[in-house]
Amino acid sequence: MGRLSDSFRNIFKIQELRTRIIFTLSLLIVARIGAHITLPGVDAGLLAATMRDQAQDTLFGLYDLFVGGAFSNAAIFGLGIMPYISASIIIQLLGAVVPYFQKLRQEGEEGRKKIIQLTRYGTVLISVMQAWGMSVRLGSLSAAGIPIVPPEVQGIGFTLQTVLFLTTGTVFLMWLGEQITERGIGNGISLVIFIGIIAQFPHAVLDEYQMVASGARQIVIELVIIGALVLIISSVVLITQGTRRIPVQYAKRVVGRKVYGGVTQYIPMRVNSAGVMPIIFAQAIMFVPNTVLTLFPESEFMAGISRYFDWTSFPYSFMTAMLVIFFTYFYTAIAFNPKEVSDTLKKQGGFIPGIRPGRQTSDFLDNILTRITLPASIFLAIIAIMPSFAYQAGVTISFSQFFGGTSLLIMVGVSLDTLQQIESHLLMRHYDGFMKSGKMRGRRG
Repeated sequence: MGRLSDSFRNIFKIQELRTRIIFTLSLLIVARIGAHITLPGVDAGLLAATMRDQAQDTLFGLYDLFVGGAFSNAAIFGLGIMPYISASIIIQLLGAVVPYFQKLRQEGEEGRKKIIQLTRYGTVLISVMQAWGMSVRLGSLSAAGIPIVPPEVQGIGFTLQTVLFLTTGTVFLMWLGEQITERGIGNGISLVIFIGIIAQFPHAVLDEYQMVASGARQIVIELVIIGALVLIISSVVLITQGTRRIPVQYAKRVVGRKVYGGVTQYIPMRVNSAGVMPIIFAQAIMFVPNTVLTLFPESEFMAGISRYFDWTSFPYSFMTAMLVIFFTYFYTAIAFNPKEVSDTLKKQGGFIPGIRPGRQTSDFLDNILTRITLPASIFLAIIAIMPSFAYQAGVTISFSQFFGGTSLLIMVGVSLDTLQQIESHLLMRHYDGFMKSGKMRGRRG
């Protein structure tokens, strides 16, 4: 404990690190303030009585978790950073199938800048569509027959105003995330999502406490359910953190089949090379149908379809699981390309013992990657649909969404990556880090 407190004290001894942390915290506070500023024209009192209850048991409640309650508050940051995530998904998918985007990925820094610019344009487009859907939804909500948006306010003016505020809010959050990444500490976009999830924790715990206090569930049953969830999720997370090391021989001199003066190194192949991104991608995709359905609040047909996209339903869980499995393979293929690794080994004079350099090495690596990615994708799918099972077990909606593996993976991953960056600053200036070994393993992705 003393070593940990010393490490935290050392953080504030380094001026650059101290400045970066204060800068990051300041921008995150701005993000949280924007999550509580209600859109103009919306009755905040009526909204508080209707929005949270009506959105809580739908996919919008899960969306609300990632934006830190800003969606249920109908705040100017109500869309959060999710449109940016959706745009990133689309650009990465296009990068795998469209030659133009493939060429951009190969152009180095210039190509990367163009991809970032296209992602920003896509973010604006998606934000406009989602903001339009939210304006329609707000116009259809009422409390005891009283609309939360007065009839005299509704119309094209309210729609344009809502679209403008929500789109600007998302763009501003995207800019905050980029500023944190560049001038702060940690990944800015991830930290914006992280702080939104953390902000919901007190509400989730309070809801669960009230259930026990009211006698709706015994404290023993509560502890058993929470303990089982912790055991399951912890086991899955530990399994997905496994790594297989592939030995590579770098020979100084080869005579026939004998190697002289060689050096053996290892290629680390993680069971889960994609991190938490497949879950984020899958859930961002699942947000799209409900956004479209909000454009037709009076249609019974659309209301019937929306039941299939309820986050507690079996169809939603099944579709989410399939998307997670797909994106796990997709993102792993982007993060680890067997052909590129094989070509690099061949150029550097390295080879895997017993495997010929070139195509055979590429096929060997691809075979191993496929085998270890399958269980990782299944485990990630289990984590993604865990909130639904937790809710079916009797856990309150808010706590089951917060306690779902998605939230925990994001929080753990972002925390470790941020601490890893802080530790790098400490070690670079000859201060002790958080771990005795001086090394902290982050979870990239």
